[in-house]
Amino acid sequence: MNEKITLLIDNIEKVIVGKRETITQAVTALLTEGHILVEDVPGVGKTQLAAALARSVNGSFSRVQMTPDIMPSDITGFSMLDREKGGFEFRKGAAFCNFLLADEINRASPKSQSALLEIMEEHQVSADGETYILPRPFMVLATQNPVETYGTYHLPEAQMDRFIMKISMGYPTKAEELSILERNEYENPINKISPVLETDDITDLQEQVKKVTVADNVKDYILSIINATRNDEGIKLGVSPRGSIALYKTAKAWAFIKGREYITPQDVKDCCVCTLAHRLMLSPKGKSIYDTPENAIEQIMKRVIVPTE
Repeated sequence: MNEKITLLIDNIEKVIVGKRETITQAVTALLTEGHILVEDVPGVGKTQLAAALARSVNGSFSRVQMTPDIMPSDITGFSMLDREKGGFEFRKGAAFCNFLLADEINRASPKSQSALLEIMEEHQVSADGETYILPRPFMVLATQNPVETYGTYHLPEAQMDRFIMKISMGYPTKAEELSILERNEYENPINKISPVLETDDITDLQEQVKKVTVADNVKDYILSIINATRNDEGIKLGVSPRGSIALYKTAKAWAFIKGREYITPQDVKDCCVCTLAHRLMLSPKGKSIYDTPENAIEQIMKRVIVPTE
């Protein structure tokens, strides 16, 4: 595994116990300059993951609670009259940071959701004819609770497509939870960790990931999986070209984390479910065949021929 990535993951594990794969997925998304949706029940460490990631790379961190009354300007910023200067001054919103935690994104109004998704895509804010570039790296970690849906605004599939990955924390094992209890006995472990990298290290790693090579037969394998989602009677909405780009990028980052300069079919497999499942919409027949989009991707991977050379 890449030495710097190992340092980063090990540091985050001082706070997030027993979730190395989830942490690795989050780091993978960061290396692709993408954003992640963390869908899980409350209290399993979603906020801690975002804060630990930011602190580990010495990045600025903001948290915005996506309540129904939040305004787009709370996220992007707004212009305010400066009486002394006799003009308007732009006040930056929560988005001007390296890591933005959008907590319970499905509770915000569609207008505020759209404002957030726009800055995710553009990495900039436009206001009053001016363009303000967000810091690099910039990553949104949005959370949503899949259980309690009262008073929520479901994210449309077109907006779900903007997240490069959807991941889940899951409950810890009994042994892991014992470790969590002991680590939190006197203070929050997030206060004990120090940066092991700088934000410049992350932008440098992001550029290195782009240089990872992909053989033609592996590209064909990626496209075969994508096309299989579009030609399955159990799937109403298949993966878009944005999804195929996402899988291409995440597989390259995954290979880089593993210490390789090329990707293998296994890298593609490892990234398929978390990169593609949230982009699917099952048909009524598909719900009885596959039950979940995640299972649909698993079954498709079993059917698509894996390149051997």
